[in-house]
Amino acid sequence: MDLQKPPPPAHQPPPPAQQPGGCLVVAVRLPVRIVVLVLVVPVRMVWDVLVAGGRLLRDTVLRPLGRALLWAGKALFVWPFVALWRYVLVPVAKALAWLGTMLFVVPALWLHRWVLTPVGHALAWLARGAGAGFAWLYARVLSPIGHAFTWLLKGIGAVLAAVGLGVYTVVAWLLRYLLVAPARLLYTWVLAPVGRAVAWCARGLAQLVVLLATGAGLALYWTARVLFVLPALALWRWVLAPVGRFLALVGREIADAVGHAWRVAGRISRAVGRALGTLFRWIFVEPVRWVYRTVLTPVGHAVRDAVLRPVAAGVRAVGRVTREALASARETMRQVRADFRRTLFGEPRQPAAVDRREPSGAAARSLGSSTTALTKD
Repeated sequence: MDLQKPPPPAHQPPPPAQQPGGCLVVAVRLPVRIVVLVLVVPVRMVWDVLVAGGRLLRDTVLRPLGRALLWAGKALFVWPFVALWRYVLVPVAKALAWLGTMLFVVPALWLHRWVLTPVGHALAWLARGAGAGFAWLYARVLSPIGHAFTWLLKGIGAVLAAVGLGVYTVVAWLLRYLLVAPARLLYTWVLAPVGRAVAWCARGLAQLVVLLATGAGLALYWTARVLFVLPALALWRWVLAPVGRFLALVGREIADAVGHAWRVAGRISRAVGRALGTLFRWIFVEPVRWVYRTVLTPVGHAVRDAVLRPVAAGVRAVGRVTREALASARETMRQVRADFRRTLFGEPRQPAAVDRREPSGAAARSLGSSTTALTKD
């Protein structure tokens, strides 16, 4: 008896789902894939050629042309406006701002400080004086008159309220016993019974109408179901659904065939392209590379060693001699200018020595004497 546990099974991907198929699927799939492959291969090869040509055109023509057009656009439109803004508009704006400040802001500030502010303080003092006068007039004259007038109005309002309350009571009693009581009796003993009878008749008539409408609706429903719904359902179930499934199968197979043929045509086109590339390399690239490596490179090295390097060395020597001559000429001119300045204005004044208060160097730390225990006197 095996007591050891078996190792767990390795994780395996689930098998791909198989589509339901049959004789009809196979009979449709094979001819469709063959025909579509024959039709798609030329299209895919033409497409690959166009893609390669488009990439070559983009890298060799359109991108450099775009960069040149971008540079030309900057040179024609951006840089002139930048220069105009930087060297014309900004200085002019600064000059106009300074001129506006000198002509308007500074005089306005002077006018506000020395004219408007004193006038405003004077007007404020006058307004405070007038306010104090009006406050005294209100407190001593207008307020007592207002209080007396208010007391008089309160008395008149109390008298009018008493009279109005009596008139309201009389009118309310007359309205209650002349209008409200007879209207209540009329509603209770006449209108309410008549309304209940009319409502009962209306409910019965509504129930009769609903019953008639229900019967007519059922009759129309079964008539429409037998004449329209059942034939349409049979047509859908036994004719349209099978035809739709067949057309869906054909369309799905055509789509799968187009995808498969496109991938196969891509592999064929890639193989043809590689073969043409290999043939082009054997016919043109390898001979050119051989000529460059075996002929042009030795010739170039010989020209570089025999002509270019000596010429470059001579040019560097001439440049070195020229720089040394220019440096000596500059030094001579500097000495001449210094002698001429000394002749006209005399020797330059030397800075006077200043006596420093604090000691410098090692004396600054020990104040001129040793502070250690070993060297102390």
